[in-house]
Amino acid sequence: YFSATKLKWILDHTPGARQKAAAGQLAFGTIDSWLIYKLSKGVVHATDVSNASRTLLFNIHTLTWDAELLELFDIPASVLPTVYPSSGPIGECSVIPGVRIPIAGVAGDQQAALFGQLCTEEGMVKNTYGTGCFMLMNTGQQAIQSKNQLLTTVAWQINGKTTYALEGSVFIGGAVVQWLRDELKVIHSAPDIEKLAATVKSSDGVYVVPAFSGLGAPYWNAHARGALFGLTRGTNHAHIARAALDSIAYQSADLLKAMQADAAIPIRELRVDGGATANDMLMQFQADLLDCNVIRPVITETTAMGAAFLAGLGVGVWKNQEELSKQWKAARIFNPALDAAKRNVLVSGWQRAVRATIAWADDRAEEAN
Repeated sequence: YFSATKLKWILDHTPGARQKAAAGQLAFGTIDSWLIYKLSKGVVHATDVSNASRTLLFNIHTLTWDAELLELFDIPASVLPTVYPSSGPIGECSVIPGVRIPIAGVAGDQQAALFGQLCTEEGMVKNTYGTGCFMLMNTGQQAIQSKNQLLTTVAWQINGKTTYALEGSVFIGGAVVQWLRDELKVIHSAPDIEKLAATVKSSDGVYVVPAFSGLGAPYWNAHARGALFGLTRGTNHAHIARAALDSIAYQSADLLKAMQADAAIPIRELRVDGGATANDMLMQFQADLLDCNVIRPVITETTAMGAAFLAGLGVGVWKNQEELSKQWKAARIFNPALDAAKRNVLVSGWQRAVRATIAWADDRAEEAN
């Protein structure tokens, strides 16, 4: 989702694009910039630091557009939006006749979810379970350079204070349930997976590595493809469903371990959101694998909540983050209930399955060459 290469392609391949850019007739931005431009009726061309950090053109340390990167991609600075903090007035929505509504909260999707979960202290972590999974850890005012294949990003900037985060992405999270429903047709609807998986005590040694489009963090292997391991004559639909569900938790656990290694911060809890968090079996298994509490909030649409929180802070609905923290409430806490020996056996099996998947992919890549 880094946009510099896409912008360069447009400028290089669209007739007249570079001429329009040079004449100040072309504007670039991520989706937030487009929305702000439209809501302000073309008055404001802006973005915030969290979205700017995803363009491949922004220096996340100086919080300015990077001259070296602009030169590298041959992109004129004139097309870029003005960068603002994530909270505070940057313009007005004027699309409703006679009404002026301040635009005061802007953040990237996952950064907004991190703030919506009120993970405002260093070391706090959230994981969004959607089609994929997106985990972010608040690393405070230090931009930690990952040694474990994670992304360093700006989380938000409020009142002149910049907060950074580590992020890891799982390509196939809830999408593995869609695969069971649409391709294998072992369930009729996504919620059915919990009932089917509950008919067996465990996956009975079966592992699903859902690398349908490669493996994301912390492996980053584009050649990997999905695999099933540990099948026996007694394996049935329920075991495969259970293993597919477990794979979401295993991949998320891989991300959290990478974050802990990078940040050297002990994890007390994981705050979760997204559609798949309605699955109690998945959330309990996640707590068991991580050996920490997994907390599902009352409101799980945390991206929208985070944007609202940032806007409210920006216009004084809440005085500070301490006052804002009272708005977040837990709906259920899943406590770990698996002994260490059993956990180690399960994780070891998953790691073997991932290694075998990558080895198969590497062999194919060598054959292709």
